[in-house]
Amino acid sequence: MAALAGVGSLSSAIVSGLAERGQSILGGDIQVSVVQRAATPEELAAFAREGRVSTITRMRAMAARLDGAESVLVELKGVDGAYPLYGEFRLQPGALKSRPSGSEVAVGPELAERLGVKPGDTLRIGEARLRVIGLIAEEPDRVGQGFTLGSTALTDRAGLAATRLVQPGSLYTSAYRIQLPPAATPDAVTKRLKDRFSEAGLQIQDRSNGAPGTRRFIERLGQFLTLVGLTALIVAGIGVGNGVSSYLDSKRGGIATLKLLGATSRTIFLSYLVQIGLVTSGAIIVGLAVGALVPWIVVQIAGSALPVPPSLAAYPAPLLASAAYGLLIAFVFAILPLAKARLINAAALFRGELDPPRRPPLILILAVVAAAGLIAALAIATARDPMFAAAFIGAALGLIGLLTLLGGLIRWTASKLPRPKNPLLRLALANLHRPAAQTGRLVVALGLGFTLFATLAVIETNLSGQIRTTIPATAPSFFMLDIPVGEVDRFRTLATRAAPGGNLVTIPSLRGSVVAAGGRRVSEMAEIPDGAWFLRGDRGLTYSAGLPEGSRVVEGEWWPADYSGPPLISLDVEAARAAGLEVGDSLTISILGREIEARIASLREINWDTMGFNFVIVFAPGALENAPHSFMATISMPEAEERPFARAVSNSFPSVSAIRVKEVVEAVSDMLGQLSVAVRAAASVAILAGIAVLIGALAASRRARVYDSVMLKLLGATRARILAAQALEFTILALILAGIAFGLGAASGWYVVTQVLELDWAPDWGIVGLTLLLGALVTLTLGLLGSLPALTARPARALRTL
Repeated sequence: MAALAGVGSLSSAIVSGLAERGQSILGGDIQVSVVQRAATPEELAAFAREGRVSTITRMRAMAARLDGAESVLVELKGVDGAYPLYGEFRLQPGALKSRPSGSEVAVGPELAERLGVKPGDTLRIGEARLRVIGLIAEEPDRVGQGFTLGSTALTDRAGLAATRLVQPGSLYTSAYRIQLPPAATPDAVTKRLKDRFSEAGLQIQDRSNGAPGTRRFIERLGQFLTLVGLTALIVAGIGVGNGVSSYLDSKRGGIATLKLLGATSRTIFLSYLVQIGLVTSGAIIVGLAVGALVPWIVVQIAGSALPVPPSLAAYPAPLLASAAYGLLIAFVFAILPLAKARLINAAALFRGELDPPRRPPLILILAVVAAAGLIAALAIATARDPMFAAAFIGAALGLIGLLTLLGGLIRWTASKLPRPKNPLLRLALANLHRPAAQTGRLVVALGLGFTLFATLAVIETNLSGQIRTTIPATAPSFFMLDIPVGEVDRFRTLATRAAPGGNLVTIPSLRGSVVAAGGRRVSEMAEIPDGAWFLRGDRGLTYSAGLPEGSRVVEGEWWPADYSGPPLISLDVEAARAAGLEVGDSLTISILGREIEARIASLREINWDTMGFNFVIVFAPGALENAPHSFMATISMPEAEERPFARAVSNSFPSVSAIRVKEVVEAVSDMLGQLSVAVRAAASVAILAGIAVLIGALAASRRARVYDSVMLKLLGATRARILAAQALEFTILALILAGIAFGLGAASGWYVVTQVLELDWAPDWGIVGLTLLLGALVTLTLGLLGSLPALTARPARALRTL
């Protein structure tokens, strides 16, 4: 309950924080952005009529120390005097001024540490020498910029102009933030601007969704962790069933006495149902209280790691949903043990467990099925992606069903095996299949937890293996951006001289946004499919006479090398299918405010693993050559040559940005690591729930184990031999569970890795095996600890109470 309520509360708190700080994150009530150009006078006048305007230009650039010893990729931001319209821009203590002006710059702490600079030092960015006035402490619109590869270097408009980096063809974004008057509404302003400049290629956001990518990520991660938590709660439900069985077993004498005194089965059932209900309510209240405090706890422990400060408050929706889950699951798993106690007659209760149990009434079975249906319906109805939630629940239920069958198979197999001569082994096998054995429940609960951990281990080791082995073997050393068209030949000469053994590839580059697909305007689409990400924002574009390396035409035909005719494009086949496009359909792309309609000539399968220039959209020759653009390059070289090469490029081509692939991989690896920590934490809840089930199962079989222990002691067995027999039982069960989890985890991990992530299959089986071995050791240890009370039972006292 605490895990479910905590995940839901934290996700809601972060999303609410994004919404409350929408103006600061976006930088205004409305943001209008355009790539590779500034707004026209007509557009600027229209923006000014709506409210106060602030102009920001963002681009990637290289910041270098004056001695040329080190250069670093930065996110260069040129702002005007009105920045920021909302929020506060603040520098750390020790700054020389409150904000930069002219030939001054404020830098992020990471950049200062990397270059070894402090306030008062000078950096070279482009052709400008800028004095560092301080380190940035607060940048209100940082989250709204999304994922960036470099730290921020912020200057004013004059400082940006001095760098001479904004040139025709350069890759930069012009953003115009508008502060609306109180009476204006963002929806109305957005509609007016879209209607007036429908063909200008403008990207318009409002304050309600200042960081759409971050919001989408938080919501999806929250949904996934909620579903994992729900799985853990289902596992815990099995423990609830065991706990109720154990509790009722301890009350057998009292139930028998009440029945002999005239209590009806209905009275017995309702009285214990009320007791279980009170315990459940108490657990739910405590769990909700802990879950509601999770946002406060996370802020205190790891507040700086969150994308935006959560809005600290109580969020009824996730708490109510968690409470509903808890009540329904407690009902599903507690009702059948209660029904079992209700149906047994007094004589059978006094005799022990000799009478076979009768089937519960049909009405109770239907009530359990209905409650289970409500759990699934609630999970699907509250999910951001109902289809994903339905698939996840279906897979979890399928896995539970499979584990249930495997549990029955283990019991049946143990009963059919020849009786070993070794008494310890014979007793251990008998414990797996005897009446009241908890084997089936343990296989379901611990098997589900082990399978989750095994699956995560397979996926994580596969991802880290891809990053560690595949990428370094195939990736270039550098991506080079913003090479001027007129300087390409000189750049090639320098690259050949600085890295004689390097493999240099150059390709033209510009950016544009898809404004229509298949005759439909993107702005008029009710919802963009998840797989059609190329329809969102601006995209990298190129033109090529030949088929790019790493691509294969799967539909249509590639154009001739000397093609000259109407605009044609080649599109990534997966992106095309996600958007419902085929060969012969049209795409309209806005480039520098001009819309170009092109026909899809072919669909390509792209090998993204090359980490080369894999453009989703490639134009045929003749359409883009005369548009202002620049070139990009990749180059591969030995690691020892990387720093001298980067220094030579930075000194000779100040406008060129050099991105080290190794640093990109490290940044992505860090993000994956942070994500995996969250997923592992949620999966740990499932493991803990499985351990709780183990403890509950031991409690449920306490009477039988005490009986066995007493009888064996009367026959001369020592505590050590009894403990050894039980250790052997739990070892057999743990090894069986580990083997089952290994197979199921490998199968589910293979599906995720090869079918969802579309990566090569290369897990680290050593780590996967170690993960399962640790789980088996935990199972064995807890099993033995749970058996200690049975070993300490005195025969005389036990025989009087059994």
